[in-house]
Amino acid sequence: MVFDIGRSLSNYALEMDLWSRLEALPPVASPAEARYAVMVPLYEDRDGFDRIIFTRRPEHMRTHPGDVVFPGGGREGGEGPIDTAKREAWEEIRLPPENVVEIIGGLTPVTTRNRTTLIIPVVARIDRPAELVPDPAEVHSIIEPPIDHLLDEDRWTSRDWYGHRLWFYEFEEGTLWGATAFMVRELLQFLR
Repeated sequence: MVFDIGRSLSNYALEMDLWSRLEALPPVASPAEARYAVMVPLYEDRDGFDRIIFTRRPEHMRTHPGDVVFPGGGREGGEGPIDTAKREAWEEIRLPPENVVEIIGGLTPVTTRNRTTLIIPVVARIDRPAELVPDPAEVHSIIEPPIDHLLDEDRWTSRDWYGHRLWFYEFEEGTLWGATAFMVRELLQFLR
């Protein structure tokens, strides 16, 4: 009998839960020039489905109107990226800081269309409160898809955008693309 270690390790990885797979995430980065942070909030719902929280920005926003993004924004005072991500999640969707159960790690800092805007992604396990409340000044809607849907490659498209190959994922509420899609695609690599 031939033992296929690659196949058995792959099957073992698939049986691991989300949280075990994410233990491989690196720590949250904190480059001095980074002035923005976002929270990548993950939770298990009552039915046992792992979910992620996005927001859709209102059309009236000065930057990135209508984009599907993670809760986040600019650092204030002497905040580090974790403090910024927690504060912004509270301000944008009323996720209480005490409901951030664990900071699991970080993803690669990314830029937006403005190449000087470095954003630190903070991946967190949360205890979802009974109600999330979008701040109408910053959030049009809250989107909470099962992570299994994001893992389905058939739901993603890739296309050229001004000479760059970008990923796109369509929700009823809007399109996930750009820097946020880059973050999600990196996160999914830890879950495959």
